[in-house]
Formats: sequence, structure tokens, C-alpha cells
Amino acid sequence: MPSRDRPSSARFGPRFIAAVVAPVLLLALGLTGFAVSALRSAAAQADRVSIERQEREVRLAVDAALDELAQSQSGVGIWTPLVLELCKAAPDWTWVDENVGVWLSYVFAHDADAILAGDGHPVYLMRDGVRRASADYAALAGAATPLVRAVRGEARASPNPHERLPGRALPAGSTVRTSPRAVHATDLVAIGGRPAIMSVMRIITEDPGSPAPRGGAPLLVSARFLDTSFVQRLARIQLVAGARLSGSPRHAPGEQALTLVSSRGQRVGYLLWRPDRPGAAVWRTMAPSALAALVALLATLAALIASVFKLVRSDARSLAKLNAAHLALQAKEAQAHHLAYHDTLTGLPNRAAFNHAGDQLLAHAPGEGVHAVLLIDLDRFKQVNDTLGHLGGDQLIQLVAARLQALVDAGDLVARLGGDEFAVLVSARADETAVGALAGVMVAALREPFTVLGTHVFIGASIGIACHPRCSGDRSELMRMADIAMYRAKAEGRDGHRFFTEDMDESVKMRRAIEHDLRRAIATRRELIVHYQPRMNAGGSRVIGLEALVRWHHPERGLLAPDAFIPIAEETGLIRDLGAWVLRDACAVARAWPSLSIAVNLSPVQCRARGIAAELIEIVRHAGARPQQIELEVTESILLDDDDAVRDALAALRHAGFRIALDDFGTGYSSLGYLSKFEVDKIKIDQSFTRRLGESADAAAIIQAVVRLGQAMGLAVSAEGVETREQRAFLEHAGCNELQGFLFSAAVPPGALAALLGGRVEAAA
Repeated sequence: MPSRDRPSSARFGPRFIAAVVAPVLLLALGLTGFAVSALRSAAAQADRVSIERQEREVRLAVDAALDELAQSQSGVGIWTPLVLELCKAAPDWTWVDENVGVWLSYVFAHDADAILAGDGHPVYLMRDGVRRASADYAALAGAATPLVRAVRGEARASPNPHERLPGRALPAGSTVRTSPRAVHATDLVAIGGRPAIMSVMRIITEDPGSPAPRGGAPLLVSARFLDTSFVQRLARIQLVAGARLSGSPRHAPGEQALTLVSSRGQRVGYLLWRPDRPGAAVWRTMAPSALAALVALLATLAALIASVFKLVRSDARSLAKLNAAHLALQAKEAQAHHLAYHDTLTGLPNRAAFNHAGDQLLAHAPGEGVHAVLLIDLDRFKQVNDTLGHLGGDQLIQLVAARLQALVDAGDLVARLGGDEFAVLVSARADETAVGALAGVMVAALREPFTVLGTHVFIGASIGIACHPRCSGDRSELMRMADIAMYRAKAEGRDGHRFFTEDMDESVKMRRAIEHDLRRAIATRRELIVHYQPRMNAGGSRVIGLEALVRWHHPERGLLAPDAFIPIAEETGLIRDLGAWVLRDACAVARAWPSLSIAVNLSPVQCRARGIAAELIEIVRHAGARPQQIELEVTESILLDDDDAVRDALAALRHAGFRIALDDFGTGYSSLGYLSKFEVDKIKIDQSFTRRLGESADAAAIIQAVVRLGQAMGLAVSAEGVETREQRAFLEHAGCNELQGFLFSAAVPPGALAALLGGRVEAAA
């Protein structure tokens, strides 16, 4: 009788494979296919969303360019001297060149500006910075005619005098200030086959009661081509890569085409660019992993099948277990080694890996070439971290790491040392100039905006450099020198790089000594004193305010100006206590002289501090002064960040009654866009322009341009550094509202104010 026990091989034969193994295999393959399909669909959706977002960015950029073109016309389009000149039988066209054509071309980069008489015929044309014959206006006439008719009210009546015909209005939420009587018509146009933006504006006087010229108001026609700086700005600000303009929608693989259409439905061209495709990037990243997972799944199933057939062989099963244990141990060892030498957030080498690589490089460095250590500290990173939280800060760190990694050569090493500090180990370069060029490229790259959590943020970087063999010593000594050079870069304005020099060691020791003494001075209040410099009316005859300027009577170094210790106070966090003390002193002077406004400088570090608005309001309230008597001066650097927290703080201070003045205007990041976003009451012309009056024609032109800009935007204009009567006369004639400088008085302590002011005080406006 045959045995009822079946052999092991029979129990795990074809029937078992058909009943168990095949269904499991099919299920695994089906799930894998579903996961791959879902991932591919999600990637495609992410690409579509990204392209739609970039299309919105491009359309907003076009609208912003139209707004800026119309706003730039207001400086000359609402100007009585121009109207009077055009009314003459024989206008002085050289005067028009200097005050209209050249100014609009030089300051605002207009490609073409024309003036039409009341009857519509051209009387003046400036193109590419050169005056042309009026007959050349024919090249612009076809594009300008609908806008001219709209401005003159021939196209359709507009119930709103602020509306910018034929249908384009200022973007919602814009705070650009235009005259209530200004009428603009702006649109996309095609000029000679080239896409452009055009604005037509009535030329009127500042006085609403002035009669209109006979035959109707003259018109100012301005145009800028889009195929010049506009596409460069798209790449730099809106991060639209490879932007270019074309007359045809045909585009290369991977490019996107957007039709540029005027408000009248006229197609003026096509904007082509390489869209950001995050989904495709994710797919390229995940596809190898998915393939590896599928291979691993098939391998696992194959191992399962093999193990099933080997159940009867206990020795083979034991060997497989030993192999699996060995592989797992190797994987854990590799993972532990990677974690020990790499940063978990960015994947870059960490401090330990950087130290090891630096030691190896210096130990085996060849005699020729230059090696270097670059220490990189991010500027304004804490502000981003405070505003967007740790998630935003982590994402920014990852983006910075990617940019730095893309800039170095194969033999270089980029590491994250911790926080917002990075380091680069530069392999052999020809000379230190090549190292400096690399650092300059890094500074420029980190100056460009980052998109973090859907928001554009601006930072910067301060880089310190120590080069071998000029800087002798081991790796730790090179890092110490690079660290000193980095702090020198931060002290000299940030957003730059510095090479280590031997004199920096002494400078560091001195800065540490000043920091120690400054802490003592702030705590004791015995060495610091506030001086006050008068601010005069335009004629220089009456005092209308004072500016508070802190001084330090150092027991060993003598009288120190703010430049000697304010930067140290900002770096060490002492500026908040120092600024609060200066404001309290200013409040006491404000109570003693209630008819004067008192200006107090507000450091950018203070502006970015949490709760700064509430703190300043409480200081003034507790001191018994009026916020309306206090004017807070901020520098242009805070505008570059485009920070909602800073904007909200300034708005809260203005709402409480403080006046906000923009100090050192023209030396930093002056822009109509910044002035429209950050509401201020006054702009102060930097003293460097005042001192160059009579020496440089550019200085006079810039001052006149700033005054006109302030007048067009309804801002008061003050000039600093007035030292001669000739400077005073020029600034008064240019239209400045306030003057300040040694011509009138140096800054004096509070006890000397009574003798200085005497009967020269008038009530603040």
C-alpha cells in the first residue's frame, strides 16, 4: 500500500506556485503599477500648477511695468514750467531735452518719449536718448493713436478720473500715489514688430485752477520695449528662467509660450521661457527609487520562492539567514558612518567631515596653486526664521545649500557647519583672484530672491576667506582667520566677502574691548550723551526740528562718533537697549520744546525685532511725549527685505502718530516699488550728494530728480550735509522742504539748546 506522506518537493510544486505565489506576485505588480501611475499623475499636476503660477507672475510683471511707466511720466507730466514752455511760440527744445527727454531716458530708461500738441501733431521726439525729427514719430503713431483717443475722451467716457484707459487700472492694493487730476492710458503695443509698453498722459500744471491751453492739453507719449531689460528682470526677480520674446509661438522642447495681447485684443508677440517643473524633478528623483523598489520586490519574491523550495534543506536556510544578517549589519554600519559625517537637513558634509577633508588637503597640498577656506554666514536669516517659522528656515537652508553646491568645482567641498553657517574648502586655484571671483559669484547668487513657502525672501551672505599658503598654519588656524575675515565683512556692511589680513587680528581685539566697554556704558548711563542738531526750513532762517545723535565719551579713547560703536551694538544685540535710551532722552527734549519735531534714528536691527512698534509707543507714552512730535528715521536697507513684519511695524507706528523718514536716500536700493510698499512721510537726500554740488553735474541732476519724485508722491524732502551758502541756495531753489548741516550748526548737548535756538524756532508743520 503506498505511503500517504508526500515528499517536500511535491508539497511545494506547481500547484503551490499557482495557488499562492502567482497571486502574490500579480498583486505586488498591480500595487506597484498603481503607485507609479499615481506618482506620475501627481507630478504632472504639480507641473501644471507651477506653469500657471509662472504665467500669473509674467502677467503681473507686465502690469507692474505698465504702472511704473505711467508713474514715471508724472514727474514731468504734472509740471507748470513744461506747460508754459510748450505754450511759447518757439519753445526751447534744448530745455525740454534736459528736463524731459534726457531725464526720462536716463532715470527711467524710456526708449521713446514724444510730445503731441493740442491738435495732435508731434512737436518733439526723443528716442534712444537722442532727439529725433518730429517726422520720425510716424513709427510710434500707429500704436499710440488708440491711447491718444482714449486720453482725450474720444474712445469712451470714463466715470472715474483715476482710471487708466483703455481698461488697465492700478493693481489691487497698490499704494502708488498719483495726482487726482492725472489721466493715463496704458497698454501693450507693437512698434516696428517689437513688443512694447506704452503710456499716454495729459501734460498739465500742478495748479488745478490753471486754465487749459488753447486747443487742448498737450500729451506725453512714452514707450519701453519689452525685449530689453524686461526679460532680464523676469529672470532676476520673478525667477522665470530663459525668458525671451518672439514674434512666433513656435518654441523649443521644454519651453512654454504665453501670448501677449493688448486690451484691444491685438496680439503683440509671444513670451517664451523654460518653466519650472517641480513634478518632473520629483519624478526624475523618485523613478529610480520606484524601479529599485520594484526590483527589490521581485528579488524578495524570488527569494521567497527559493526559500520555499529549500525548506527541506535546513543547512541552506541557515546559510541564507546568516547572509541576511551580514547584509543588515553592513547597511547599519554604512548608515551610521553617513550620519556621523553628513548634515541630516541638507545632506552636505558636516563639521567633522569638513575638518577631516581640510586636514587631508593641507597635509598633501602640492606646492603650486592656492587653496582656501571660505566661511559663509547668511545675512537676515534670523528674520526669515522668525517670520516663517522653523519650517521656512529649514527650507531656506536647503535652497542655500543647493545654490552653493551648484557653484563649486568637482574637487571643492561644501559643508554645513550648523545653523546658518556654511563652509567651502576650495581645491587648487591659479591665484587668490580666482578664489575671490568664486566668493563674488556666491555672494551674487545668495543675493537673488528665494521662494520659501510660496513667499519671495531676500537674504545675503558675508564671506570670510583665508588662503593657503599666504595664511600659514593648520586647518583650525585657517578657519580662525576666515572667521575673523567673515566678521569684518559683516561689520563693513554685509553682503560681501573679505580676505584675511594680519591687521584684522588687532581689529577683532579692539572690537571686543569696545563691546565690553559699551555694555558697561549702557548699564551705568554715565558716558553716553545725546546731542541735537537743528533742522531748518528751506530758507535756512527758522529751526523746525532737531535730530538726536548719540555720542560716547570713552574714558580712554575720547569722544566717539556713532560709526565707531553703533555697528558693534547691532551685532551684539545692545542696539535695542541703546535705542530705547536715546528715544527716552529725545522725549525729554520734546517736552521742553513742544513746537519742534525730534528725529531719532531707528536701526534696521531694531526694525526687525519682534514687538518693536509696541515698545516704542510705550516708551513715548510713559515719557509723557506726543508721538506726533517724534520722527523715526530708517535706512533704505530695511526696504530691500520686503518684509511683512517690518512693513506692519512701520504702519503701526504711523497709525500711532509717528512720522517715518527714509534716511540716506539714493545710496542704497531706491525704488518706486519699495516706496509704494513701505509708506513713509519724508525722504532725506544723503549728504554725499550735497557735498558734490558744484563738483559733479550728476549730483545736481540726482537731487533734482529726487525732489521731483518726492513732490510727485506727496513726500517731504530734506537735504543733509549743507555746509556752504551756495549749497543752501541750490537746495532751496530745487524745492527741498528742510535743510540740515554745519552751515547752520553742529550737534550740541541739550543744555546748549536754549542759547542756540533763541528766537529761531517755528512750529513744526
